[in-house]
Amino acid sequence: MTKMKLLLLAGAAVVAAPPALAMQKEAPQAEILATDAPAELSSEQMAAQAKAKMQKEIDEAIKLIEKIYGVDQLPAIPPAQLTLAKKTTGALVPTGSLEKMMDNLYGKLFRGFLGEFGGVSDLMLSYKTGVESEKIAALDDATREKIADIFDPQRKAREEQIMANVKPIMSEVLRDLEVPMRDGMAAAFARKFSADQLTQMNAFFATPAGSAYANEWMALQADPEVMLAIIRSVPPMIDKWVDRAPELEGKFKDLPKEKQLTDLSDAELTKLAGLLQVDVQTLKDQRDLYKSVDDAAMEATDAAEAAIAAGEASDAAMAEGDYGPWYERENWSAEDLAKVEAIEAESNEIFGRSMEAQQAAIDNARKRLAKEGASPSE
Repeated sequence: MTKMKLLLLAGAAVVAAPPALAMQKEAPQAEILATDAPAELSSEQMAAQAKAKMQKEIDEAIKLIEKIYGVDQLPAIPPAQLTLAKKTTGALVPTGSLEKMMDNLYGKLFRGFLGEFGGVSDLMLSYKTGVESEKIAALDDATREKIADIFDPQRKAREEQIMANVKPIMSEVLRDLEVPMRDGMAAAFARKFSADQLTQMNAFFATPAGSAYANEWMALQADPEVMLAIIRSVPPMIDKWVDRAPELEGKFKDLPKEKQLTDLSDAELTKLAGLLQVDVQTLKDQRDLYKSVDDAAMEATDAAEAAIAAGEASDAAMAEGDYGPWYERENWSAEDLAKVEAIEAESNEIFGRSMEAQQAAIDNARKRLAKEGASPSE
């Protein structure tokens, strides 16, 4: 796939993707293994569990947003004001407007993605044939189509089936989304604009020009020209961050780092235990466990980096034509060979200790959570 195609795809993903919800980062939790394997679930039960998990995550996200923005603490909106705002958003989000907007995406962009990843792209043909993508890029479209047809003669029929079955579901989902979207916008408009301003907007949307604008403004957000303009603006925006990275690093490097459990003293742990209403020894055990794992991981990392550096030096020597019998171990002195083997043995031992420490962490977490009544799925 050419760099330009990759850029367009990446940009389209940026434009089409919904805003990410910034969730609070939690400390990594030790894996919990079930002692008794549960019975195999049916597809319906698995679907029900997936829906319940998704709903729980959505509820948590809603609570977080409400907490951040204080939405749940806003005063009630006067009914007359809300009525005016609903008329405004009813004009701005008429029935079918979201579907019209998405038609620009799954009517054009979605088909484009099917073509790229359905078998005719440079990337997919290179993957299937083993031929370099540069050679495939030199082929004309007709030749690529013929190659793709050899692998999948029913490709086009399958693409049409996907479109025929996906589009109705998308339309249904978008129609369902329009109602809460209108309601949310109405509440926001009612708080943002006065009754006089809303009345003027409604009068404008009742005119031919206003009605035309209201029917098209949302669909225009996904217009190819708008999307391409946004995608073209991505590199300059990224360049700003890259160019200013050293400056930002200099401003932030002197800030004190956040403490971890392993950084806390016994006095701090005692204070923390009081706030958490837990036994201080529990926190001390957890601190010592984290520290042992971190130390083992650091030793393993140091050993691995040393091995990598040695390997890179060897590769560089081979690339420069320096490789010779002096690299064979049988030509090394007994003293040098003993040093190398000692380091290798130490690296293997450190890795083994690291794995043992992790397993100990898992076992301790399982016991602790079992005492607290946590189920394996939690």
